[in-house]
Amino acid sequence: MTPNQHLDWQAGTGAAAAAAPLRRQSLEERLERAIEQGVDWLLGRQAPGGYWLGELEADTTLESDYILYLHVIGSFDPIRVEKLARYIRQHQLADGGWNIYARGPSELNATVKAYLGLKLAGDSPDAPHMVRARQRVHELGGLESINSFERFYLALVGAADWGMVPAMSPELLLLPKWFYINLYEISSWSRGILVPMAILYALRPPWRIPESARLDELFRDPEHRYKAFAWDGSVFTWRNFFLCIDRVMKFVERLPWKPFRQRALRAAESWLMEHLERTEGLAAIYPAMMNSIYALMAMGRGPDDPLTARQIGELARLEIEENHTIRLQPCVSPLWDTAIAMVALEEAGLPPDHPALVRAASWLLDNQILGSGDWAVKNPGVEPGGWAFEFRNDHYPDVDDTAFILMALQRVDYPDRARMEAALLRGLNWMVSMQNKNGGWGAFDKDNDCTILTQVPFADHNAMIDPATADVTARVAECLARFGWPASHPVMKRALHFLEQDQSEDGSWFGRWGVNYIYGTSGVLRALEPMGLTGKPDAQRGADWLRAVQYANGGFGESIASYADAAQKGRGAVTASQTAWGMIGLVAAAGPSDPSAQRALQFLLDTQTTPGTWEEAEFTGTGFPEVFYLKYHLYRHSFPLYALARYRNVARGTGEFRFALISPDSLEAWRSERRRGRRRSMARMGRWSVGNASSAARGWRRRNGHSAGRGNASGERVAAPTGNGHSAAGGPGIQEAKEKGRRGDA
Repeated sequence: MTPNQHLDWQAGTGAAAAAAPLRRQSLEERLERAIEQGVDWLLGRQAPGGYWLGELEADTTLESDYILYLHVIGSFDPIRVEKLARYIRQHQLADGGWNIYARGPSELNATVKAYLGLKLAGDSPDAPHMVRARQRVHELGGLESINSFERFYLALVGAADWGMVPAMSPELLLLPKWFYINLYEISSWSRGILVPMAILYALRPPWRIPESARLDELFRDPEHRYKAFAWDGSVFTWRNFFLCIDRVMKFVERLPWKPFRQRALRAAESWLMEHLERTEGLAAIYPAMMNSIYALMAMGRGPDDPLTARQIGELARLEIEENHTIRLQPCVSPLWDTAIAMVALEEAGLPPDHPALVRAASWLLDNQILGSGDWAVKNPGVEPGGWAFEFRNDHYPDVDDTAFILMALQRVDYPDRARMEAALLRGLNWMVSMQNKNGGWGAFDKDNDCTILTQVPFADHNAMIDPATADVTARVAECLARFGWPASHPVMKRALHFLEQDQSEDGSWFGRWGVNYIYGTSGVLRALEPMGLTGKPDAQRGADWLRAVQYANGGFGESIASYADAAQKGRGAVTASQTAWGMIGLVAAAGPSDPSAQRALQFLLDTQTTPGTWEEAEFTGTGFPEVFYLKYHLYRHSFPLYALARYRNVARGTGEFRFALISPDSLEAWRSERRRGRRRSMARMGRWSVGNASSAARGWRRRNGHSAGRGNASGERVAAPTGNGHSAAGGPGIQEAKEKGRRGDA
C-alpha cells in the first residue's frame, strides 16, 4: 500500500495560481467539516452491542407474499393484514402495476402478487385500483406469463393447477455429490429455497384460499396456461433437454408407486432439520424461511410445534411497523453494515483504538464462524473462519463479507492481540481457499458455476448458480494486497487474470451485488491501487469509462435497468452511493488531482444534509439481477463518508494504521502448524484408551480454538514457526505492520 501516491494536486498559474490557496483552503475546510459531521452521524447510530444495522428495503412482493403466508399459517389478523395491504396500495403505480425497484416500470410478478394479497385482504376486484391492476396484468402478459415460483405458490393454495409448475421432486437430494448435477451445484440461496419446495411438491398439502380470492380473471388466454413449457425452436438445446426431464418427472409423479420417494423425503427432511440449526431461520433469508415453515407444516408440525413456532418468530422479526403500515425486510445485514461503517470511520481518521471501533471489532470477532457449512462440500479439508451477512447464518459464511470484515479488523488496534491475530489468520485462510479454478471468487461456494442449471424450468429467478464475479474477486484481491500479498503471487496472478478477462470492451466491470457497472468498476480500481497497478491500460480504461458516464454536476447514477439493457450502463438518477463509488475509483486510478474526482467531491459536499448524511431514494443493491433488488439504507452515508475521507488522505499522503500484515509464507506456516497439531493430537488419541479419548479431543479443541459452531478465539495465540524462526503471530510480516501502524506510515 502506498497511501501517499498521486499527490500532484497542482494549482494553476498567474492570477489563478494566486487565488488557488484561498480556494483550496476553503475547500479543505468544507471537506474537514463534512467528514466530521459524517463521523458524528455514523457514530450516533452504532448499536449498544457494537454493530451497525441499517434497514434493508426491497419491493412489495414481500408484503404481498406475507399476506398469503399469514392465511396459510392461520394467523390472519385483520389489523395486521390491513397494515400490510395499506403499504402495498401506497406503492401502486399510476398505470396500475407495481415495480421491483424505485422509479422502475411495472413488473408482472409483483403486480400479480399484489393483486392476490389485496384480494385476500378484502379489496373488491371491482375497486378502481384493482381494475387498473387487472388491466396492467393483462398488458404485461397475463397470469400464464408469471414465473415458476409464483406458479408454485398459487398451486400450493389451489389457485393454479400443478401442471403449471415445473417438477421439483425431492429425489434431487438423492443424486450423489460426485454427479455432474446435484444439490450442491445449485447456489446456496437457491438450495435453501428449493429443498422445502421439493418437500411441498411431493406432499401437496390441501391448503386453499377462498374462492373469492382466486385469480382466474388474470389469465389473458387460459388455453396458454402452460406456455412456460413450450419447446425451443432448435431441437438440441439444454432447455429442451430439461423440458423432457420435466415431462418424465411429471409422469412419474402421477404414478401410484414411487420407489425412492420416502427415502428422498427423509433426506430432504434431514437436510432441512440440520440447516435449521445454528441459524436464525433457514439460510436467514425471507423466501427460504417462509418455505421452511410451509414444509414443516406439511410434514405435520403445525404452527404451535416448538420448531415451527421458532421459525415463525424468526420471520416475524423481519417486520417493520411504522405509520400504520407493516413492511418486510428480505433479511438483515448487520455484519456487512458494520464492516463498511468501520472502514469508513477508519478512513475518516477515527483513532484505531477508539472505543467504537474496539466494540465493533469485539462484536465481529464474536461472530466469526468456526463451524463447517455447505461451502465445505466443494472445499473439503479447510478450517472454517469466515463471516456471514446476517446475525447468525452459520451454514453460509460468504466471501464478500469476510474480505470486508478482514479489512475492517486490520485497522483496529485491538487490545487482545492474540485473539485478533488468530481470527485474521483463520479468516484469510478460509477466504483464500474459496478461490475458483478460473481465478475468481463467488459469494458462498467454490466453483459453483454449472451453467446448464440456468436452463432448468425453475431457473427463472436468475440465481441458480454462484459463479465468480468481478466485484467479489476485486474485494478479495484488495484485502490480500492490504495484508501484504504481492501481485506476483500465484493466487493474485490468477485473480488479476480473471479480472482482465471479465472487463467489458468499454472498460467497465459488471457489478453482481451492487448497481451496477459503476459499482463493479470502482471495486476493481480500488483493488488495483494497493498493488500499484492503477497505471496499467485496463485500469485506465476503467477510469476513462467512469469519466465518460459522469454527469455535468459531478454526480454518478446508474439505473437498475442496466442489468437488462446495456444501453443504460452508467445512466440513471444521480445517487450519493454511486457518486461515492465513482469517486473512489477515480481517486484510486488517477488521484485527487483528477478533475472528475474533484467534481464528484464537490457534488458530495454540496449535497450533504445538515445532520451530516445524504439522501437517496434509489435502490443501489442487487439480490438477483433482473429479478430482485435492494436498498441498503446505510449505503447513502457510509460510502460517501469513505470517499471524502479517502480523497483527503490520498491528497495529504496520510498513512494508515494496520494491526498486521500476514504474508503468504506466514499463512502457509500457520497452515502447516495446524496440520501438525492435528496429526499429533490424533496420534495421542490413538495411544490412549477409549475412555480418555473424548477428554483428549476436548483438550485439543480448546488448545486449537475449534468449536462445534460459532465461537471466538479469546485468549488464543497462534505460534506457527516460519522459515526464519519467527512465529506467524509474531513474525516479521505481522511485527512490521505493528511498528508501522504505531508510526502511522503503513
